Amino acid sequence: MDTSHIEVVLEAVIVAVTDNEPRILTLRSSNQDGALPGLPSGALDVAHDRTLDRGLRRWIREQAGIDVGYVEQLYTFGDRYRHPAERGGGPRVLSIAYLALVREEQPSTGAAWWPWYQFLPWEDNREGEAGVIAEVIAPALRSWLDQAESDADHRLRAERAGVAFGLDETPWDPVRVLERYELLYQLGLINEARLEDSGAVSAGLSGDPMVLDHRRIAATALARLRGKLSYRPVVFELLPETFTLLTLQKLVEALIGVRLHKQNFRRLVERGGLVEGTGRRSRSGGRPAELYRFRREVLLERPRPGFGLPARG
Repeated sequence: MDTSHIEVVLEAVIVAVTDNEPRILTLRSSNQDGALPGLPSGALDVAHDRTLDRGLRRWIREQAGIDVGYVEQLYTFGDRYRHPAERGGGPRVLSIAYLALVREEQPSTGAAWWPWYQFLPWEDNREGEAGVIAEVIAPALRSWLDQAESDADHRLRAERAGVAFGLDETPWDPVRVLERYELLYQLGLINEARLEDSGAVSAGLSGDPMVLDHRRIAATALARLRGKLSYRPVVFELLPETFTLLTLQKLVEALIGVRLHKQNFRRLVERGGLVEGTGRRSRSGGRPAELYRFRREVLLERPRPGFGLPARG
């Protein structure tokens, strides 16, 4: 392979939760249809970036004007022609994506926080099944099933649709974000699928589009974060030092996209030893609630401290 025709790009899904709304940091990227939001990204400077992590943090600082704390490598995206310039003889672009968790702050000019579920609206089921599922996705899935060429093909399609979207009494699994995205892409319900044919994307269908395959990267990050909640207490990276149990529950609900039973959630938190009381109470409106903090000792006591994720019935 001629590595001179490969470009390595670092990309970041930077997540914050503000007012119980998961948000990701975006930049405006121009294409022939106008400006679409994209993730903070930049080419690896092989001469000066001693580590990938440092290169990523440099790009985030330069493009968005913020410093990030918690960062983990997410995935490497390298499909051929994922960048349209490759079709015209440009380099093959390998994107090493990262997940970063922060508390929201004002970014520099050109960067903005966008609701994560604006790009993946079927993933937010806190107020019952997302409207786009009944209005757009379910009819498309039924049509796709009807087009099966054999009974065996129909069974495979029905199984895939059921597992992904919780159809026919199959439980909804919050972690299967990428599987849902890829099925919608195959059905043509993701606008970015048009990029392969026309080189352009437009708004509409299932959620807002992003530049290139950045929405797929965002879906991968949401799947990773939801899965990680069950075995690592990363959610506390998004909270202030002290918080109420209701604030903690609302934050977890926002990330997994479903409502949780209050008493069951509190039993999970208490049984897991994830938090400890501070002896102080909140000063917000209404009845003062006890303030808690993350109990860091749990990291030494248990190898996989986290929250259990419920299935949506």
